[in-house]
Formats: sequence, structure tokens, C-alpha cells
Amino acid sequence: MSSIFGTSLSFPPRVGVDGRFVWSSGEDNIRESIAVILKTEPGERVGVPEFGAGLARFLFEPNNPATHARMRDAVQRALARWERRIEVEAVEVAAHATEAETAVATITYRLVATASRERISLAIPLAVI
Repeated sequence: MSSIFGTSLSFPPRVGVDGRFVWSSGEDNIRESIAVILKTEPGERVGVPEFGAGLARFLFEPNNPATHARMRDAVQRALARWERRIEVEAVEVAAHATEAETAVATITYRLVATASRERISLAIPLAVI
């Protein structure tokens, strides 16, 4: 599967038991790529200043449906632009069940190469604790 989906340095970067950097491939590589896109702020990546979803801009926003809608739009736009190996089917953003100052984005997507359906969730802080 690595030939279909590619291989890159794992995220977060780590060193394996052999003392070498760990690489990621297959579906894991795509999940890690999604996390990188969503956790990166525009301007952070050298050479590609527009890369990222910009979710930190929602820090201190209320954890309500209006904020969730804007977050959903940011996630959809970022993934459509930066991760071409997937087709996003749905993005749901809701308040975290037990953490009032956290939203959870759940992304359902299909892998373009195999058409298999995957889902990933990411906690997005709305307050600094």
C-alpha cells in the first residue's frame, strides 16, 4: 500500500528502536497527513505559507453551533486543498462530551486509490487551560 499512498516521516517525528527515524506509509500516512494539515497554522510551514487549516483562530470562541459551522468549513477547505488522496464525505464538529472548552471534529472520508471509507477525530481546544 505504500506505493499507492506514499511514504513520509512519521508524525509526530520519532526515533525507532534501531536509532533511525520512523517512517509512515499506507493509511497511517494519510491519517498523519490529515492531522498535520489540521494542526498547522498558515504561516508556520516554511516555503508554503498558506498551508494548514488555521483552527487556532477559534481559540476563545464559544463552543456553540455557529463556531462549529465555521470550524467545519475550515476543515473541509483545508483537506480539499492539501490532501488529494482523500475525498471528504462529511465533517461533523460538536462540543466534547466531557470537556466544555474543547470541540471535536470527526472527518469521514474515502481513500481515492481504494475507495475504502475511513474516519478520524481530532480534539480542538477553544480555551487555554
